[in-house]
Amino acid sequence: MGFSLRVFGVLGLLTGALLFTPASQAKSASPGVMSGNALVIDVATGRTLYQKNPNQVRPIASITKLMTAVVVLEARQSLGQTLTIDDNDRDRIKSTHSRIQMGTKVSRRDALHLALMSSENRMASALARHYPGGKAAFVRAMNQKARQLGMRNTRFVDSTGLSTRNVSTARDLAKLVAVAYRQPLIRQFTQDPNREMRFAKPSYSLMFNNTNPLVKNPDWSVRLSKTGYTNEAGRCLVMRAKPGSRELAIILLNAQGKRTPVGDANRIRKWLSS
Repeated sequence: MGFSLRVFGVLGLLTGALLFTPASQAKSASPGVMSGNALVIDVATGRTLYQKNPNQVRPIASITKLMTAVVVLEARQSLGQTLTIDDNDRDRIKSTHSRIQMGTKVSRRDALHLALMSSENRMASALARHYPGGKAAFVRAMNQKARQLGMRNTRFVDSTGLSTRNVSTARDLAKLVAVAYRQPLIRQFTQDPNREMRFAKPSYSLMFNNTNPLVKNPDWSVRLSKTGYTNEAGRCLVMRAKPGSRELAIILLNAQGKRTPVGDANRIRKWLSS
């Protein structure tokens, strides 16, 4: 009888300890990501830390502009060359608004900067249009680069991402983030929180902001990022950052709600540190 009581007493203590273990000491099985597609990779090891529908093909909206930037820089065209924004750069797919005036003259470097930092569609269009062979040749180069990178489920039809036929997967986009990171200008331009641009012809100036608010948060230490949005693609965010001891590649696609990708990124960060 005494032995049985002692056994039950020990079991009771163990049960009580389990019941009262603080939630902060137990890692949740999932970070509660709300985006439809997600992938988180430890950059140093290549290990997948979290995934959610990583191979589902989805429209990627302005994440496209990362490939646009890669093709522009690998073509080694003069970054100082002047490009002219004209009616061919007007959005006839979604009829989106742009503050960039027709006839604006801009260097290729500044056009690339605004396409990446502020997701400026007219700038992305002009970059493709001023490529040798024009837009058609540029799109071919985008798809050729995707094949070269092994992005087997990726297809581009324009340089802006306005077309819903620009599609990829979270897994493929991790490869694009890796190659884009090798370009110092892409890292620099996508990290910039804002920039005032002055245009000479016609003469005007505008302040542009980064579309990813996390670049302003020093705790995130963002090294590269790009956002995207269309109704079909939802809210998208790809990012390479070091919010703690590990550098991460984070791919988030098909989120509903303007702040959902940022919320998901913070949920992932909290989950990994728990």
